[in-house]
Amino acid sequence: MKKLFRETGSDKMLSGVASGLAHYFDIDVTLFRLIFALGFFTPMPVVITYIILWIVMPKKESYLIQQNH
Repeated sequence: MKKLFRETGSDKMLSGVASGLAHYFDIDVTLFRLIFALGFFTPMPVVITYIILWIVMPKKESYLIQQNH
């Protein structure tokens, strides 16, 4: 079963949200980064969505620690 989490290693650029989403959906991370970057110039609340995902999505290492207990 796949779990959604933020990347914490070398794949992340800002907070790991795009990298975590790309890993979950098995899509290239560049596509998610491009969507977030282009969405910044649209009237959609992409920045707010990104910040909410940053807060809500657990970090990869904290997710793995919880699974081991």
